[in-house]
Amino acid sequence: MKLTLQQLARHAGGRVVGDDDIVIDSVATLNNARPGSITFLTSPSYRQYLGDTRASAVILSESDLEHCPVSALVVDDPYVSYARLANLLYPAERPALGVHPAAVIDKSVHIPDSVSIGPHCYIGPSVKLGENVSLGPGCVLESGVEIGEKCYLHANVTVQRDCVIGKQAVIHPGVIIGSDGFGQANDNGIWIKIPQIGKVVIGDDVEIGANTTIDRGAIDDTIIGDNVKLDNLIQVAHNVRIGAYTVIASSTAIAGSVQIGCHCMIAGAVAIAGHIEIADNVTITGMSLVTHTIREPGVYSSGVPLDLNRQWHKNAVRFKQLDEMAKRIKKLESRLGK
Repeated sequence: MKLTLQQLARHAGGRVVGDDDIVIDSVATLNNARPGSITFLTSPSYRQYLGDTRASAVILSESDLEHCPVSALVVDDPYVSYARLANLLYPAERPALGVHPAAVIDKSVHIPDSVSIGPHCYIGPSVKLGENVSLGPGCVLESGVEIGEKCYLHANVTVQRDCVIGKQAVIHPGVIIGSDGFGQANDNGIWIKIPQIGKVVIGDDVEIGANTTIDRGAIDDTIIGDNVKLDNLIQVAHNVRIGAYTVIASSTAIAGSVQIGCHCMIAGAVAIAGHIEIADNVTITGMSLVTHTIREPGVYSSGVPLDLNRQWHKNAVRFKQLDEMAKRIKKLESRLGK
């Protein structure tokens, strides 16, 4: 799509400094931009590349305007404006409407004229599809599933029985929604499977990354709130509740019955133990282990940062000595007190 800089400014809510009739047809980085591209500057560390950019325009804040050698789009938050304009210049492609002849659809299912169903899809009994739903090749919708309008399920997504997905969800390849939660009872060393009779309920405007799995509830439902964004390769166990507008990065594992608040940010490879609560507006940094309830907003971290191997070995030995050292310090403090 090609738009003038002035048209982009109206969409982003910014002002143009320079030629507002420049035609923009692409986005690019500061280093790799070319005439016709628009780029953006969000960090002072990248300001060194601004003077040499070949872009036709740069999205930036007022504080960086004096350093810009080309036309500028001045906004309050350059990164958010870049995201909006990139979506405008690169609208998501949707498959052609219609049902592929290789799809298998139960006779009980009503198929709206506005949907797209790819080859080798399976749609089971009593499934409900909203308007403008797109199903990529190999998707499986088991009995009783409900998919809201304008959802886009990419290839090989599986939604198991009775699960519900709200409007405008984007679900990437390989996602599995509604697999059984890991419920087992130990009878004198013999494991007895506990039936998982809940479902998964997903809100509106949710995005789920490739190969993420979300387990159905054991009794009550697993709940994913509106506008939640999940990265690739995340495990969400049974009866987890994730509040609206929360984002979670790749390889995070969330154990059963965890409740995560709204507007949280959870970085990559975080492990969250079961049956705990995380308050609203909590940020958890990468590789953290969360073993207890977090009741207050804020930034939380755990784990040991990378170090030289020899130094790490020394610190690991000292870590094992901490309890003995604490006892010795307590004794010394007691003597000094006397």
